[in-house]
Order: sequence, then structure tokens, then C-alpha cells
Amino acid sequence: MFVFILSFLISFALVFAIMPSVIRIAVEKKLVATPEARSSHHTITPCLGGIPIFLGILFCSLLLTPMQQWESLQFILSALVIVFMIGTKDDISQLSAGKKTGGLVIAIAILVTRGGIRLESLYDLFGVNAQLPYWLSIAASAFTLLVISNAFNLIDGIDGLAGTVGIIGMLTFGTWFFVVGNVYLGILALAAAGGMLAFLYYNMSKTQKTFMGDTGALVIGMLLGIMTVEFIDVCSTAPIRSSYRFVNPISVAVGILIIPLFDTIRVFITRTLRGVSPMKPDRRHIHHLLIDSNFSHVQATFILAMVNLGFISLALFLDPLLNLHAILSIEIGLAIMLTYLLHRHMIRIRREKQNVQVTEPARVPQTV
Repeated sequence: MFVFILSFLISFALVFAIMPSVIRIAVEKKLVATPEARSSHHTITPCLGGIPIFLGILFCSLLLTPMQQWESLQFILSALVIVFMIGTKDDISQLSAGKKTGGLVIAIAILVTRGGIRLESLYDLFGVNAQLPYWLSIAASAFTLLVISNAFNLIDGIDGLAGTVGIIGMLTFGTWFFVVGNVYLGILALAAAGGMLAFLYYNMSKTQKTFMGDTGALVIGMLLGIMTVEFIDVCSTAPIRSSYRFVNPISVAVGILIIPLFDTIRVFITRTLRGVSPMKPDRRHIHHLLIDSNFSHVQATFILAMVNLGFISLALFLDPLLNLHAILSIEIGLAIMLTYLLHRHMIRIRREKQNVQVTEPARVPQTV
């Protein structure tokens, strides 16, 4: 247990110590995010906060991972280096969506072919329990990693949200990997959580503010994808104690990642139904709905964090009681209902603002 706590503390201290220098360099070199029409921010802000987070993860994993587990770790770190370079390049000078996706595919190819990060079955999803053919296992695993990494990147739109959701996911996965004895994944998860906690201090600061940027969001998103695939596979196939084994690991994983997964799928579907490209950015994300409902960034982040914890608790409670598809139906149905209520609330707030603007009498300039 000591090594897990140590990884969290070392990463926190390292990120906290070097973040001010990264912020200063970003400001001096004008490596900043400029507010856009759809942005929830109104000031120019440094956007390289993901660099210290990655360095904290890399340092802790190299320092603390036992040598006998290095073979499993080396391919993960190799893939994360590629993701880190993609994110940094995109933060400094924007990459096209095609080049960014191509780079992620290369990193994912390393993970699924060399690192063994693969879903070997569908684990009762759609009633399929048989072992998948190798090529289908590769395809399903690559798709899962690509979706999760991009989904997490897309929720990085308001202060604190990506860091808070990332910490919740990493602490949940890291705790489970700790109790089942999977040391290297536990270290990676706790180091990521410690680094993001330090990042949140600067992300919420008024004097030394920074964003995670694609550098951090893509790295954390890819790590969450790795944790998800390994959690589902280890929980289903590895010889672990029955008290730590979940009946429906897929539904538990969905509960952990409900905020990025549901939000991304919902936005892509609604854009498609409106005849708009799914990749075209807009203000239809859940965090945008909260901001447009007059919640502050801190309040919106707190609400979504509580919702995330609620879905995790629900998934853990229902796991021994219902089958996979029943739990998934409840999770998806509840997410749809909550989003619908939020959307109706946002529309009401917007109408009230418009009515106030229409009925407010025009001010007559005073003459001197």
C-alpha cells in the first residue's frame, strides 16, 4: 500500500513544483488558449498544464514499478509518449483532426498488439461470451481506447471538470488494481490522480491559471481507456478473489466513465440528427448546459462530480442484483432523464433572460 500512496504524493509534489515554471514559459512564448464564440472562458490562458501531469506519471512509474512488471509497463509508456507528443503539438500549433487521429491510432496499435491491452471477449455484452477472433479483439479494443481517449478530451471545457472526473476515475480504478495486486496499473492510476490534484490548484487559480490542454486530456483519456480495458479483462478472466470480482465489469466501467462517454455519444447523435457533422464543435455538451443555466464553473464541476459518484455507487449496488443489459439500461435511461431535465431548465433560464431584455426599459441619456 505504501508504494501507491507514495506514487500519489510524489506526483502531486512534482506537478505542484514545476507547474509555475511551465505557466511562465507558456505566457512568455504566447502558448495560450484564446477565447472563442463557444468558449466558456473570457481571458487568454496558458494551455500547457498537461506537461507536468505527464512528467509526474512518467517519473513515478519509472521510479516505483517493480522490475518484474516492467515488461507490461514499457509498451504503455511508449504509447503515452506518442500521445503526449500529439497533444503538445496540438496545443502549440493546432493539428488537423486526421493527423491527431492517425497519431492516436499508432499509439493504440502499440497497446493492443505489443502491450496486450485487449478485450478478449465481449463479456456478455449483446449475449456474447465466447472468445473473440484475434483480429476482432484488436478492432474492439482499439475502438474502445479511441472512443474513451477522445471522449475525455471533449469534456475539458470548463475549469476543474476534466481534472475532477479524471481523479474520480483514476482513484476508483487505482484502488481496485491495488486490492487485486496489479501494481504497475495502480501506480499509473495513483500518479495520474496526484498530478491532476496538483493541476486543479492552478486550474482554479485567478493569478496562475492554466488549462490541461490536449497534452493532458489525451494522456489522461488514453490512460483511462487502458484502465477500462484492463479492468474489464482482469475482472472477468484473472484468478482474483471472488470478493473483488464484479459480475458485470462493463456496467461498472460505464458507471465510472459515464460523464465523458454519455456526453460524447449524446452530442454526436444530436449533431447527426440535426444534419451537422458530429465533429463540428458547439455548446451542446452537458457542461455548457450547466453554464448556460447560470451555474458557475465550480458549481457545474461539483454537480457533475456528484453525478459521477452517484452513477458509480449505483453500478456497484446493482452489480450483484441484475444482469448486464438491465444495469446498462438503467444507467443510460437515468443519464437521458437527467440531461433532458437539465436541457429544459436551461431553455427556461434562457427564455427568462430574453424576456428581461425585452421588457427592460431603455435608458434615456441625461443631458447636462
